[in-house]
Amino acid sequence: MDDVDSGLDAPEESAPIPLTEPAEGVPGVVADQGALERACARLAAGTGALAVDTERASGYRYWPKAYLIQLRREGAGTFLIDPIPLAGRLDPLAETLNHTEWVLHAASQDLPCLAELGLHPAALFDTELAGRLAGYERVALGTLVELLLGYRLEKGHSAADWSKRPLPPSWLNYAALDVELLVPLREKLEAELSAQGKLEWARQEFEAVRTAEPPAPRAEPWRRTSGIHKIRSPRGLAAVRALWEARDELARKRDRAPSRVLPDSAIINAVLADPRTSADLQALPVFGGRVQRRYTNNWLRPLQAARVLPAAELPAANPAGDGPPPANRWADKDPDAAARLSAARAALTEIAEYHGLPVENLLLPDLLRRTCWQPPEDGTVEGLAEVLRAGGARPWQVSLTTEALHKALQTTA
Repeated sequence: MDDVDSGLDAPEESAPIPLTEPAEGVPGVVADQGALERACARLAAGTGALAVDTERASGYRYWPKAYLIQLRREGAGTFLIDPIPLAGRLDPLAETLNHTEWVLHAASQDLPCLAELGLHPAALFDTELAGRLAGYERVALGTLVELLLGYRLEKGHSAADWSKRPLPPSWLNYAALDVELLVPLREKLEAELSAQGKLEWARQEFEAVRTAEPPAPRAEPWRRTSGIHKIRSPRGLAAVRALWEARDELARKRDRAPSRVLPDSAIINAVLADPRTSADLQALPVFGGRVQRRYTNNWLRPLQAARVLPAAELPAANPAGDGPPPANRWADKDPDAAARLSAARAALTEIAEYHGLPVENLLLPDLLRRTCWQPPEDGTVEGLAEVLRAGGARPWQVSLTTEALHKALQTTA
């Protein structure tokens, strides 16, 4: 790929240069059909990979959709696309983008909301994942840009409510900077991965991210309520579940982040206090607020329903999972499995350190635990390799780990 002219000379001094605004200025927001078609024409005339980023409203909105799409391409410049007023009319963008390689940072965070808009990359380069494979301990975008390109990006609006309209100029400046140096960063990282003999590994990882299926919904998402460990009884867990589901329904209807509708801490406090009346509930923290008082009945009803739920419909205190138990219990439940896991972790750590990789990128920890808990029945290297492939391990991971893992699986207590 040709070198990308970012409009910036490489810094000579060792101290990072603050990059406070895009080299070409902050572009206007593309929010109508005519402007979108003009932007697509310019992007199509550009060359090389396409820098892509999105801004969502995580922590503010229920739905994790994109509220701004940032694009930059050599020869075309930077574009800020507002997909909200263009909803259902983004076909020109898909026709332009879907045939190009995209460069993203932490792509798995952005790809789902882009896919909802009909936008899918033909190829992918993930600068965060590339940084991990190259051996960098800190892989935030700003950190890698500073280390490899010598510029310090202005940050500060990543946690903003991007559903707000109009978007403040300082936010747009921040958004444009996020794609300003993505392609030059890609070039640096690609060269480094190539020098380390890891470029093919990275390509396999990028393709796995690009083609990943959406994660299956959690069977009991309410069990992730913060503080749920304080609730011991099945009846109390039923109350947590009922409140969680009532909150989720209201959050969905209002398109608000569940934590902004009712914090987890309030759910746990209500279950522990077990209020019977509106006054009892409103006496608790959070529930007595002006907004929350309007929803008193919305929270009392699920609490009351949980009290009279038949015993057969109560959730289990300790639900059976589809995987092995927590590793800290293995020594008691299956000492040999604990020994296998310990030996396997040591072997993989040694391989990861030798290759300058995070061990979790060498093999998924969950796949490692499952394999050590229940090794392949035939006990062969080939059988183990097949199990790893079936569990999602990429060819480079299978090649690096199978022999060492097979040996570790022979360990007994």
